[in-house]
Amino acid sequence: MRRLISFIVTHSVALAIGFALGIYFLPILTAPSSPNAAMLEEKAQSALFTAELTRDLRGSDFLHWGEGMISISASEIVHEGKLAPGPDYFVYLTREFVEHEDEFEPIKAQAQRIGAVKTFGGFLLSVPDGVDVSEFNTVVVWCESFGEFITAAKYR
Repeated sequence: MRRLISFIVTHSVALAIGFALGIYFLPILTAPSSPNAAMLEEKAQSALFTAELTRDLRGSDFLHWGEGMISISASEIVHEGKLAPGPDYFVYLTREFVEHEDEFEPIKAQAQRIGAVKTFGGFLLSVPDGVDVSEFNTVVVWCESFGEFITAAKYR
């Protein structure tokens, strides 16, 4: 009986660890290549606003972070840097700076969703038609699947 319980416990722990590692590594393994750094730099030249992403935010931790520069133009948002890998990331624009999910969730309905982030070594997103980036002041990267804050930067 002791052997059966030991077998069940050890295999359950191994299964849980494997599942957790799968959730973490699957986005990395399936992510498309990040845009070329020279192209991102060129696109960032036309920015109306720039801001720095930092790991020093209240909602950032060793699994949820971003670093680098965000450049915002009327038609594109360019990120030159790195994001912690994860599933289902989206970029939002908000009218107030947030640095944790408990600050973002109450205003998420008023935030402007820009698009999905599929790469973790920089990205380029088109701003949807009709969105005026000057009406907002903060870029937020959010994980929809787990309701997790990744990073944010105030650009105005």
